[in-house]
Amino acid sequence: MTTSPGIELISVAQTSEERFLRQIFVRDQMAEWSKHPLLMAKADGVCYWDVQGKRYLDALSGIYVVSVGHNNRRVIEAIHKQFDVLHFSPPMHGSNPVAVQLANLLAELAPGDLNTTKFECGGAEVTEAAIKLARQYHRLTGNPGKYKMISRYMSWHGSTMGSLAASGLKSRKTVNEPLPAGFLHVFPPTCLRCPFGKQYDNAQCGITCATIIEQTIEMEDPATVAAIMVEPIGHTGGVIDPPPEYLPLLREICDRHNILLIFDEVITGIGRTGQMFAAQTFGVTPDVLCTGKGLSGGFIPISAMIVRKPIADAFWGPIETNPGFVEGHTNEGHPVACAAAIAVLREIVERDLCRNARERGAQLRAGFEALAEKYGCIADIRGKGLFLAMEFAEDVPTLRRFPASVNFGVRVGQRALQNGLLCRFDPHWIAFGPPLVTTAEQIDEMLAVLDRSLGEVLNDL
Repeated sequence: MTTSPGIELISVAQTSEERFLRQIFVRDQMAEWSKHPLLMAKADGVCYWDVQGKRYLDALSGIYVVSVGHNNRRVIEAIHKQFDVLHFSPPMHGSNPVAVQLANLLAELAPGDLNTTKFECGGAEVTEAAIKLARQYHRLTGNPGKYKMISRYMSWHGSTMGSLAASGLKSRKTVNEPLPAGFLHVFPPTCLRCPFGKQYDNAQCGITCATIIEQTIEMEDPATVAAIMVEPIGHTGGVIDPPPEYLPLLREICDRHNILLIFDEVITGIGRTGQMFAAQTFGVTPDVLCTGKGLSGGFIPISAMIVRKPIADAFWGPIETNPGFVEGHTNEGHPVACAAAIAVLREIVERDLCRNARERGAQLRAGFEALAEKYGCIADIRGKGLFLAMEFAEDVPTLRRFPASVNFGVRVGQRALQNGLLCRFDPHWIAFGPPLVTTAEQIDEMLAVLDRSLGEVLNDL
């Protein structure tokens, strides 16, 4: 068998298959994953190679993380250099120059007056921190009764208990319930299948998905609501791309009721939507912006909560009356992680990878549209930049889905994986989020594999 240079084959049989597979937990259900275990051994650019030497096009950036490509030498060299100088600094006693440098860079790149940063180690940590910040902010500013968080069904904000409580996925919440109190959920802006039975291009729409949030606030009592937390583009519901009026309406609602607007940009930030942040793509500045994933480039875990100046100022004062922001983690502001993030951001800015995301995203969307015309089973194409999804339907005019037993989207995604293409798949949709460095030729190759995979699944039905 031919393998890529540098890959050593692993023989599961030689290590006792059951013992080998039980030594680790993976994200998938273990018994199912063990039927066809996938072990990646090497990566470069926009490709992976597994332990058998098979090549995979990475149309998912690992999981929306590998923003500047695998094996990016600029980032690797920055990490090596920082290791030689300072690999850890004492977080209980202060910070370090690399963390300060990264905070200043994020302040320059973030929209509006988002200029104060708190570093964390991952997406769940940073959204959890935003929940704490919202509650502590209102307590410090004389409104201790404002503690409730409003978020959306079909959302995912992380696996820690607070971020999980804010999430809206029953499949991940139910097994962990009861969860912390004070979390409310509303329907997301799923225009294709509006939960209110309306159509966006109809005068009766009224952007009900946004206005009903204000009604929820009124029914709960504005004096008890601390924040609204949303992903600018929701991922787990199938890349839920809101109508253009939606986020500006949320901004107005929050301003009217002294509620913080939190954007979970763990996925949509760092160039994914064609601007550095989706807040810029949609022209709305939140009070708190959480980012992660692409910020690390997949090299060293790091995330960041970026806060508007008036919010940050509330935590500044004499220690006798102001404890500051009470929250912390051992590896926050890790100097090596910060060095990696600085290199990632410089790579994006200096190579204008946001523009590449817009251009390659337009190419990818055109490819999706061509497949929709060819196969007649694609009901919708959604997203921005290099964050796009297609939703499937057995009958597009009526939006009738394939039967649950068909599991159509999963079958397409699994066939694509067999054919050497890594993407995100669900029973009714698939999503692409390739690295920002992806070329036009690589987009064409990804589309060709998807075309083949979609055709094969349809022929099997």
